[in-house]
Amino acid sequence: MTDSTIAQDTEAQTSSEPAHIAPGPKQVGAIVVGNALEFYDFLTFSFFAVQIGATFFPSQNPTSSLLAALATFGAGFLTRPLGAFVIGRMGDKHGRKPAMLLTFGLMGMAIIGLALTPSYAQIGILAPILVILFRLIQGFALGGEVGPSTAFLLEAAPPHRRGFYVSFQLMSQGIAVLASGLAGLTLSHALSPQDLTDWGWRIAFLIGALIVPFGLILRRSLSETLHLEEPAAATSAPPPKTLPVRVIVLSIAIMGAATICNYIVTYMSTYAQSVLKMPSTIAFGATVTHGLTMALFAMLGGVLADRFGPRRIMIAPLVVLAVIAAPAFHVLEQTRTAAALYSVVALLGMLQSTAVAACYLGVTGALPKRSRAAALAIIYAIAVSVFGGSAQFIVAWLTDLTQNPLAPAYYLTGVIVVGVAAMLGMPMQRRLIGVR
Repeated sequence: MTDSTIAQDTEAQTSSEPAHIAPGPKQVGAIVVGNALEFYDFLTFSFFAVQIGATFFPSQNPTSSLLAALATFGAGFLTRPLGAFVIGRMGDKHGRKPAMLLTFGLMGMAIIGLALTPSYAQIGILAPILVILFRLIQGFALGGEVGPSTAFLLEAAPPHRRGFYVSFQLMSQGIAVLASGLAGLTLSHALSPQDLTDWGWRIAFLIGALIVPFGLILRRSLSETLHLEEPAAATSAPPPKTLPVRVIVLSIAIMGAATICNYIVTYMSTYAQSVLKMPSTIAFGATVTHGLTMALFAMLGGVLADRFGPRRIMIAPLVVLAVIAAPAFHVLEQTRTAAALYSVVALLGMLQSTAVAACYLGVTGALPKRSRAAALAIIYAIAVSVFGGSAQFIVAWLTDLTQNPLAPAYYLTGVIVVGVAAMLGMPMQRRLIGVR
């Protein structure tokens, strides 16, 4: 079956879908709060990598502790494909709602477990083993979260506002980054560096755990979008049984590039501490800046994708990002001031978030409804596991190997070149996503 046939079948299915369910603030809030907490949990580990490394992977070489912590952060990506397959198929078979309830419950268990795991000094080798176990649970849950939640947002949205609604997926991640950064900034100001390493970072995880009951209540109130009755015209032509290899490969490349861009900007707080030797009080401010710009410009990316189609909004900001990455890192390395750090993070975050929101829409909208949750979850999980999970480790390793603080910028530029090539080759139709 050709790409054009797939696109036509999917377009016919999407354009003839029944009236949307007009999600209200409570419905959208259930997705945003749940998704934000899951990413808050997952990303907080990265933001406190320096402190977690010292707690569970003590070493006389601080770089070795940091790399061990980042490798453990990457371990959470190993189970993402498994979670995507299991929970994504559940979302396509039994509904988006039960799948999202399961992912949220698992993430709640993992965040509490991480917060309460004793240090290496207290229980020895069992400590890093438990940390890795909870990271694997986190990865399994988050791997199954993105597909059903993004499918819900697309299916619940009015046809001409699908980009805006799908952007809530990335916007909720921005809220997670913002909340984690605020927690880190507050704790780093209130505690001494030693107290932050000894126990302060655990408070950030426990703050997230407090939201778990609230999030479960909200998600139990969700409507179901999978089993909305469809007109006979939509069901007369059966959807394709499989997606073309070209679509799968290009989707993975697009989501991989988007994820690497996101995680490199997310890594800036750790980069500021470990490479630029800036104090944690300033470094965590970079996380706050990134979270704020990510939340705001993700929605802008969704609105622009509705207006102009996703392909243009994917590519244009990333081309600009590739051009300015190295100069921005050079200025930051030369000045090493809070103003420079926040300005660079804001600039990179604005461009990256605008583009990535369109990537979510472009890839999700190209998938048939009856396999959308599983297909998106698996594509996203593979992309994130292979590329996103290794991004922070690779840039830390490259920086240490080359002793060049611009190494993250060069890696980012190379990734964007590959990602833009995939975006140019991806078959997309504007009517497929409801653009008038």
